Parts: sequence; structure tokens; C-alpha cells
Amino acid sequence: MKRSFLLTLCAFCLASTGCNRVEQPAAAFRAGTEREQGLIVIPAGSPQLAQIRVEPVVMGKFNLEEVVAPGKVEANPNRIARVLAPIAGRVRQVWVTLGDAVTEGQPLLSIESPEASALLAMHAQLQAELTQARSALKKASADLSRLRDLYEHRAVALKEVLEAENEETQAQAAVAQATARIEECVARLALLGLEPGQRDREVVVRAPISGKVMEIAVVPGEFRNDSGANLMTIADLRSVWIAADVPESSIRLVQRGEPIQCELAAYPGEVFHGRVMRIADAVDPGTRTVKVLAEIPNPTGRLKPEMFGRIRHSHGTQSAPAVRSSAILQRQGRNVVLREEAPGTFREVTVKTGPSEGGFTAVYEGLKEGDRVVVDGAVLLRTH
Repeated sequence: MKRSFLLTLCAFCLASTGCNRVEQPAAAFRAGTEREQGLIVIPAGSPQLAQIRVEPVVMGKFNLEEVVAPGKVEANPNRIARVLAPIAGRVRQVWVTLGDAVTEGQPLLSIESPEASALLAMHAQLQAELTQARSALKKASADLSRLRDLYEHRAVALKEVLEAENEETQAQAAVAQATARIEECVARLALLGLEPGQRDREVVVRAPISGKVMEIAVVPGEFRNDSGANLMTIADLRSVWIAADVPESSIRLVQRGEPIQCELAAYPGEVFHGRVMRIADAVDPGTRTVKVLAEIPNPTGRLKPEMFGRIRHSHGTQSAPAVRSSAILQRQGRNVVLREEAPGTFREVTVKTGPSEGGFTAVYEGLKEGDRVVVDGAVLLRTH
């Protein structure tokens, strides 16, 4: 009987051991299924819940076929004037400094020139010649009138009258020639800012446009005899250009006259608006980009040449569910978010994302408006 009891006890133990071996794989299967579903559960009252921020999915507007390219502010080439020496001579005074704001017609510098003195002396000489020519014309006209009167009374021959008429014609031509030479001299003096008869022989060079003095390449006492050399550069910065290098593959999206947006490193968060003025005719072989120039109004002068930034240009907008960009996580080459199923319960969801703008990212698949997703603290959930 004792032996029978021992056999019964061994059979019971074997049966119990077999049952345990069957139940363990079932439990492991259930745990694996929960991980595959991407569920993450945090117990109520856990301090980690206070560090997790959840926000709803909202509808946002995003640009279609957007072009983003780096750019640099440049002075508007249509509003740049280079001041040249109108005449050879010695620079007497320079009245402006680098960075000064000048108005059109404002004196910039003066040049003492022997050529200016020669022109003023020539004008005085031509005036004397004109006076002499007019006197000769007056005498020739009087002689002709007298001879015609005598010819009517048969007191002189017709030959003398014809000779007097020829002398009057020559005198008229001399007056006309002297007048033309004086007008030419006066025009040359006017180009130099001089007036006939003035005693001051200095030529004053004035600003051709209003703007800022961007460059000065002359000092008092310097002699300049090259009329093609640049003395100063003045730029009107009330409007500037931004030059951007647009990738070759995106240049089809940019057309002349289209609006663009500009963001500058100097003014983060601000957007400046302009318009495309010119698109280069060739592709840069080194960078495979095309130069695009856009004009931006600059009434307050905040935009300064050489500032760096970028341009944006798009063809319309589209609406799509949007989440904060911080909610997008990378999982084995996939974009995922953690969607809140219930308080403390989150599910990992694979999403198809679109463009980002203003800190939000478009989500084309995987979420709908109103879903709640983790936007901050998702790193705390990766360990669960």
C-alpha cells in the first residue's frame, strides 16, 4: 500500500510539472503580443506622468512645392552711383565720411583744377570775340544800307552793293560762330558746376543720388588725373536685393515677378516680403544652382548688405493634420508618434509626414484631427 501511494504521488508531480511547461509559453505569447501592439502603460500616480506633455492634433496649412534656398542681402544695382572725377586736378576738400547719409545735389568734395581756370578764361575770350563780331556785323549792315540808298540814286555801281551784301553775310556768320562757341563753353562749365565769370576756380562734385556713402577712395591733397577712377560709391538702400542660390532641380518653381519670403539671421522670427526681379541665364557648374535676385523694400534701413538669410517660395497651401515637430520620433527608419489611448496609456503609431512650418509638421497618414499625442517627454516612455 505504501508503494502504491508513492506511485500515485510521483504521477501527480509529473502532471503538475507538465502543466507548468504549457502555461509559460502562453504567458510569453501574451506579453509579446502587447509589445507588438506598441502599448506603453504608466501606472496612475507615477511621477513620470507629470513630465509628459500631450497635445491634440490640429488642422494646419502647409505650402505646396516649397523652395527654400540660402541667400545674402546686396545693394540694389539699379540704385548705386559711383562718383568720378569730372576733371583732372588736386582734391582740395572732402566733406563727407564713410556711412554718411547724403541727398541728391549735396556737395561731396572740391577739386582745384587748371582746366577749370582755362575754361573760364576761354569763355571771357569768346565773349570778347562775340562783341567784336557783332560790331563788325553792325558796321557791315550800316554800309550795306548806305550803298543801297546811293545805288537807288545812281551814285554807286551795283558791284559795290553786292560786295557790301557779301561782307554783311560774312559778319553774320562770324557772330553765329562766336555764339556757338560760347554756348559750347557754357555747357562744359555747367557740367563742372561752374558759371561764366565766377572767380572761384574750384570744381564742386555733388551727390548724383540720395543714399549712404558706402565707399571713399580719395583724400584731401590727392591729385587725380584719371576721370574713370572711382572716388566714392553711394547706394540708395531704401530697397535692397537678396541673392539666393536655388537648386537646379527647383528652379522650375520660381518665376520672375513672383512673391517670395525672406528670413534673416539678424532678425530671427521676422519675415520680409519681396518679389523676384531676375533669374540667371546659366547654372553654376560648381554648385548646380541658379542665381535668383529678389527686391525687398527697406524704408527703415534695417536690411544691410552682406546679411545672410534664406528665401522661401511656394505655390499655394494645403490643409492637413498637424502635430508639433517635437512629437515626431524615429524608430528603425520609420516616423512614429506616441498617441494617448487613455490616461497613462500610449500607443506607438507609424505616420507619414509632410512639410514642416512654424514648429508644426504635416501628417498625411496615421492620425486625425483631435487625436492626442506626446509632444514632450517621449524619451521617458521608450524604456517602458
